[in-house]
Amino acid sequence: MSQLSSFPDQPCSLADYGWDEACEHAFTPHRAAGLIPARIVRAERGSCEAVTDDGILRVRIPATDDHGDALPSPCTGDWAALRPAGTATGTGTGTGGAGDGPVLHTVLERRTALVRSTASRTSHGQVLAANVDTVVVTVSLAAPLKHDRTERMLALAWESGAQPVVVLTKADQCADAERAAAEVAEVAPGVDVLVTSAVTGQGLDTLTAFLHGTVALLGPSGAGKSTLGNRLLGEDRLATGSVRDVDGKGRHTTAWRELLPLPGGGVLLDTPGLRAIGLHDTQDGLEQTFTEIERLAQDCRFTDCAHVGEPGCAVLAAVAADEVPQRRLDSYHRLLRESAYAASRTDARLRAGRDSVKKDITRHLRATYEFRERQL
Repeated sequence: MSQLSSFPDQPCSLADYGWDEACEHAFTPHRAAGLIPARIVRAERGSCEAVTDDGILRVRIPATDDHGDALPSPCTGDWAALRPAGTATGTGTGTGGAGDGPVLHTVLERRTALVRSTASRTSHGQVLAANVDTVVVTVSLAAPLKHDRTERMLALAWESGAQPVVVLTKADQCADAERAAAEVAEVAPGVDVLVTSAVTGQGLDTLTAFLHGTVALLGPSGAGKSTLGNRLLGEDRLATGSVRDVDGKGRHTTAWRELLPLPGGGVLLDTPGLRAIGLHDTQDGLEQTFTEIERLAQDCRFTDCAHVGEPGCAVLAAVAADEVPQRRLDSYHRLLRESAYAASRTDARLRAGRDSVKKDITRHLRATYEFRERQL
């Protein structure tokens, strides 16, 4: 096994990528079986790059495991067990022989996972990053604020099990960054909101103090993720691109997700800009994103209040009193519907309930039309 030449300056130790005593303890049975620990630093179709104590290696991903069962697709950030090069694997398509490189044997259980709905809208979510400790939700101050998008990203971050932090980038291009920060803080309860500028260095020291463990950058193209990542890394390791003046949108300069050790400890995981941020069964994440609505809902007259038009609704009363913006409640309803729909695609019981409601509506409409025709 030889280290890839494209990473000559990267550390060659698992400890630099987050390996600790807890990881070592969890890996004990795999080590006893002759497997070696690794962390996926970049995943591609059919192969991936993983860091081990021998450096960063190209790893083959077999279609099935030794028993012929489908092997889970690895994601950047996953901890994995590799079968060393040249060792026999028994039966199955993962068999390796002398001269073969290391082979992925299994993906270890994920502690956290950042998951969104796939672009194809199938029932399977797309894992953007695994085993993340901090999710940096990047919001550009060089473009109009879009709170709906920020709420979506926060719901994804909370649902992952990691700790989100909102980072407002490009403060040097904003006339009143502090006002903008106060505005974003209202849609991010329980989350620290930091103002930064990669040009002037504003807020970068404060941000560094907030980061721990594996840090994932999340945001749309043009939000300044890669530029921010380069400042945290202390060098230009991530590709950056220009942003269109007309709408503030950028190009996808990051084409894949990869792990890079931070100079002060921890690991940075850069992700491509997200044009579509679909929710994938994020009920818990939404409850934390809209904590003020969830808190008010406890005082509603009905325990199953939908906060639409029910009498005694504490949420609607708060909206009427301008304590909660109507936009905020509308976003809450919209994201809840989207999350419930995503959940119903993977839960047969929920899907049957949704289909039953559709059929009831169809039968009601048909009966209404038939009645009208009889009256003519």
